[in-house]
Amino acid sequence: MGALTVVSVFLLMIGAIRARYEPNWESIDSRPLPEWYDQAKFGIFIHWGVFSVPSFGSEWFWWYWQKQKLKPYVDFMERNYPPEFKYQDFAPQFTAEFFDAKEWTDIFASSGAKYIVLTTKHHEGFTLWGSKNSWNWNAVDVGPKRDLVDEVVTALRTYSDLHVGLYHSLFEWFNPLFELDAANVFTTNYFPTSKTLPELYELVVKYKPEVLWSDGDGNAPDKYWNSTGFLAWLYNDSPVRDTVVTNDRWGAGSICTHGGYYTCNDRYQPGHLLKHKWENCMTIDTKSWSYRRNAPLSDYLTIEQLVATLVETVSCGGNLLMNIGPTRDGRISPIFEERLRQMGQWLKVNGDAIYNTTAWRAQNDSLTPNMWYTSKPQEKAIFSILLEWPKNGSVILSEPVVTGQTQVELLGHGSLKWEPVKPSGLQVFLPPLSFGQMPCQWGWTLRLTGTT
Repeated sequence: MGALTVVSVFLLMIGAIRARYEPNWESIDSRPLPEWYDQAKFGIFIHWGVFSVPSFGSEWFWWYWQKQKLKPYVDFMERNYPPEFKYQDFAPQFTAEFFDAKEWTDIFASSGAKYIVLTTKHHEGFTLWGSKNSWNWNAVDVGPKRDLVDEVVTALRTYSDLHVGLYHSLFEWFNPLFELDAANVFTTNYFPTSKTLPELYELVVKYKPEVLWSDGDGNAPDKYWNSTGFLAWLYNDSPVRDTVVTNDRWGAGSICTHGGYYTCNDRYQPGHLLKHKWENCMTIDTKSWSYRRNAPLSDYLTIEQLVATLVETVSCGGNLLMNIGPTRDGRISPIFEERLRQMGQWLKVNGDAIYNTTAWRAQNDSLTPNMWYTSKPQEKAIFSILLEWPKNGSVILSEPVVTGQTQVELLGHGSLKWEPVKPSGLQVFLPPLSFGQMPCQWGWTLRLTGTT
């Protein structure tokens, strides 16, 4: 057999082994979720765009001001800008002069996050890369005059354990082609064929993301967006076909029903185990996903609240995607940086109970409040995470079944004494530690082996 024939046979065998996905949801949904995503558990969301210039209200500024004409937004513009000022006039002020992708990435790495999702285009339509399909409404033509997506992606890839994610909005509020299709009740598809789909293909081919975070269906069905056709290409033939992970926002009716993992809604926290992999996308500033210059401290979640959110999310089988909003000039404000670094401090001690874990048979303790479980079957270990330090020096874990080989360890400290309790479970005696002796400050993990 000739060498060319051998190669041909080999390629045919590889093709036969690799699953081919058809452009329908039954086939698309049959694709296994790449393992790295479930192991990662924690990611960072970044909302950055022209909306970062007014930095007032939220990233929906344009819509609330021009479409809904909400009074706070109208009053803000009347007080601070001339009557002829248009939203497009904000774009030259999106300067990013202090933006340093390496500084950002150093902060992200310190947080313990394993994947980063950058908004490449929000519903305003402004792209953070020089999209040829967004002429003069992108960060290369106006504003920073830089390919911000490329800078972020390049910096992230200097860290081997950080995965690149890109957010992309399917629709755009005021794009005339989308408005035309909407007026035609989406029986025409001028906008997705000339704008959305070319952008998606370009993002994948050029930047090779491992998370593709779709959003903003504009109440149009997935057939209008040709979502299954695009996803079939993504899973079959794209340069990231083996590693890419997608969410569930691919058209009206697809959310929490189709896609790689479910988001269901923003700040999704079911409080119980789901059969399908899911993600809790939430934001540190409880009132906005983008930076707000006038946000009071009380609107930011505390590190105790963030740790509790991460713990509950992972215990119930989800990933946490925690959002920050940089400034128009490219800075991550100190409050966001502090929260990210605090998360990293906590994960340095307790990461064994988060990364590479699976949900246990019980998510929280039926007897002791503010206690959540995770597990590592490969190590025959169960983790019990306490969000409050017991005042009486001991804590009861009612869910584990103890054996003669049971051992308990406080992560960051060492072995602990325990005794069985009836009808089941165990009482763990915690050491009398001063504040300075605590392994961490906001949540404490017990690692149990020899239990079921």
